Amino acid sequence: MKRIGLLTFLIFNVNLVIGQVKGVVVDENNKPIPYVNIWVENENIGTTSNDNGFFIINASEGKRLVFSAVGFESKIISIKNEEKVVLKTAVFKLDEILIIKRKQDKELEIGNAERIHHRQLSGDKPWIYGKLFPYDSAYNSTPYLKKIIFYSDCDIKEAKIKIRIFDFNNTIPTNDLLPEDLIVTVKRGKRKNTIDIAKYHLRFPEKGIVIGLEWMIIEENRHDFVYKDTKSKKTVTMENYQPSLVVNYSQEAHSFNYSQGKWIRNKKFVIENNNDKPWFNTVMLPAINLILTN
Repeated sequence: MKRIGLLTFLIFNVNLVIGQVKGVVVDENNKPIPYVNIWVENENIGTTSNDNGFFIINASEGKRLVFSAVGFESKIISIKNEEKVVLKTAVFKLDEILIIKRKQDKELEIGNAERIHHRQLSGDKPWIYGKLFPYDSAYNSTPYLKKIIFYSDCDIKEAKIKIRIFDFNNTIPTNDLLPEDLIVTVKRGKRKNTIDIAKYHLRFPEKGIVIGLEWMIIEENRHDFVYKDTKSKKTVTMENYQPSLVVNYSQEAHSFNYSQGKWIRNKKFVIENNNDKPWFNTVMLPAINLILTN
């Protein structure tokens, strides 16, 4: 088993699973919606709809499912088997977007992300791992988003991940700023991924912006993680979905996770007997940079 440095895991309460729910997610025209983020509300159980909008999720009776997809309004429903879930198209305020002919003769890279070999596994849940970029007046001469850079460490030949871009309301990420899915393919190994988003004409919001990387729990991304338990000395296999993401450390609480149908702001990593480690008393951030232009 290869050495992978620090692995960070999110640990939540275990819930009793007593059934399996199947369904399909469609739009108002009965067209299947692929890659929908689906969670059992307030529980550590989640999945992703496939190319045909179909999903299967283990869930307790009486619980509710939370559906989230780019370009659609979020929806919460009570669990029913073999259900067709209809999502409404989100209304974007296009009158607030002013598209002008831009020079694009200046660039500014922000974020301070590094390609260090510490990574975050997804496990078997459709997390969104987000990084906040606060507004700075230094961006006035390059106010438009041109490219997103993120670092990954993938164990399979190709894996798909969804990029999300959110408004920020001083507390948590809010509205999607993209009207469509932005899904990219990540290749095997340690990679610097550069995604051009200039065509969306996104201006840097004054309240800041959150770039999110969303794991998709689809079969083509599956690659189980095998490790040796330090106490039992036994080999353990954990269901995992690629790609793994490189993480950096920061003193600023600019990191968020979307899980269990809600956003959580990450806190400093403090564990007894770990104060000699480089990640002690820091916040773990996904390694993401932005390139701005004029």
